[in-house]
Amino acid sequence: MNKIKGHFSSLKLSHKFTYLIIAIVVIPMVILSSLFFQNIRESKIKEKMKNVELNFIQANSQIQKNVEMCSMSTQVVLNSQNFWSYVERFKSGEQIDTHDLIAFYKSEVNSIEKMVNSNPYLYQIRVYADFDDEPEMMPVLYRTERMKRLSWAKEGNYTSGSWQFDYDDELFPTFTAKSSEGTHVVSLVTEKLGPDDSVFATIEIATKMELLFPQIYSSTENEWTCFVTQDGTYYSDKNYNSRWADDIDTVLEIMPNGLDSANFKQMTLDGEPVFVCFKPIKELNGSLFKIVSLKDDIAAVNTQQNVFASCFIVIVLALIFFSELIIRFILRQFYSIMDTIRKVQKGDLDVRVPQCGNDEIGELGQQINKMLERITHLMDDSIKREVLVKDSEIRALQNQINAHFIYNVLESIKMMAEVDEKYDISDAVTALGKLLRYSMKWVSKNVSVEEEIDYIKNYLALINLRFDYEIYLSLNIPEQIFSQEIPKMSLQPIIENAIYHGIEELAEDTNIYMKGTVYDTYCIIEITDAGRGMTEEQVDKLQKKIDGAIETTGSSGNGIGLKNVQDRIKISFGKDYGISIASKKDCYTKVIVKIPLL
Repeated sequence: MNKIKGHFSSLKLSHKFTYLIIAIVVIPMVILSSLFFQNIRESKIKEKMKNVELNFIQANSQIQKNVEMCSMSTQVVLNSQNFWSYVERFKSGEQIDTHDLIAFYKSEVNSIEKMVNSNPYLYQIRVYADFDDEPEMMPVLYRTERMKRLSWAKEGNYTSGSWQFDYDDELFPTFTAKSSEGTHVVSLVTEKLGPDDSVFATIEIATKMELLFPQIYSSTENEWTCFVTQDGTYYSDKNYNSRWADDIDTVLEIMPNGLDSANFKQMTLDGEPVFVCFKPIKELNGSLFKIVSLKDDIAAVNTQQNVFASCFIVIVLALIFFSELIIRFILRQFYSIMDTIRKVQKGDLDVRVPQCGNDEIGELGQQINKMLERITHLMDDSIKREVLVKDSEIRALQNQINAHFIYNVLESIKMMAEVDEKYDISDAVTALGKLLRYSMKWVSKNVSVEEEIDYIKNYLALINLRFDYEIYLSLNIPEQIFSQEIPKMSLQPIIENAIYHGIEELAEDTNIYMKGTVYDTYCIIEITDAGRGMTEEQVDKLQKKIDGAIETTGSSGNGIGLKNVQDRIKISFGKDYGISIASKKDCYTKVIVKIPLL
């Protein structure tokens, strides 16, 4: 990120504007176009999946109808009492005359045959029974031996009510081999039981796989349908080798178990996006599923997006070219100003910006011209200013000399007092010297609490010269507080207030008590006098003046000194620090100073 910022900062202004135009126009367009094509892609996929779902549900409905039709046909045959009475006569070995056989064929056999011929979804209805003496009544009644020519009967693993899938009709091998070539038969096999619960006959209701599962035999490169039984056998169009044939187990693992309704899922098989439709068919003891590829639909949208991107890139390049020309034309006056500034940097102050226009850049040129004229005038005045600076330095040196003169005079007075053994005068002069030295010393930062207290001691020593009574300073300050920083002359005004507003009117010996307390991150210094105190209203009003809630005037006694101390502490340490007042009328006044523990 820093490299990008550095590179952007080093570019020319025209290039920066070009990049900004690209960022403002191109980036939102790229984002919007991506969202737009993503929306188109999702809409197209949803529409495709909706159509596939509809076709799959319709196909399942047709399968259900065919299954019901086979079941109903089975019931019709089972309920044909006259038919079964003849079959029973056939099995018993009774000699049936020709007229009865012809009547049986015309009535019962023909009625079943007509049912097959009238229903395009039925392939054959056949009944297999054990009889030897009577002829077979084709195409309905056959001997059991002939049934064993069928693949499912040879294996003998069928049960009553079971479905047999995708087998060849080999009932008459020599005759049906050619006519049934390529015919995929599926049948519902039902056993009719006799009075002793033995198998009396076997009913085969057959239809074609193409009629029961039409989608299986309409598979394409992008669509494939398959039917899977519970034992894991799957049936599909053997003439079409689908690339998804090896993914059946993967699909079955993903699909949830125990569902009765159709289930649809979008997934990826072998890196290809597909849509899978899955529907359990309990009547057939299996499940039908369909896989539809979404690759072409996504590719079509991607192609549109690529075409759009190509056109967009061409437009962006043209935009960059023309925006560069336009920006250079707009900034030509700005570059003229830059040339003028470069000449000024070389020392040519007589140069001016030519042809200042009326726009913002022209106004900038006018202001630069005025600035150059002003600089010229300032250069003329520079010598005069240097003379004034020298004069100021001389006056400052004189002031310093005067301060030293005062200190020397005080030292001389002190020596004269000590010679005459006037030690009180000597101590007073010493205190005054320290007081002046502390007051006149320039300090650019805060002082220590110890220095401030030393100043207060000298101050009280001089104050006691004025009064007939004594003011004592009692200290209870931990050593850690002595080294803490505090703004210069911040405790002395509190002592001064205590004397003039609390103690002076009492005119008796008294104490000013200073106590320090250390906490985790801060410390407080309490300054308490035993003066006349204040009422709660006076304390509240004074605190508001100190906090700035009430405006203070510059006259004495209005809290201006304490407010100055409050402001200086807050400026130095922050709003969490400062002073607060506590007082009781005719008893005491306490000023609490809170400073950080450094």
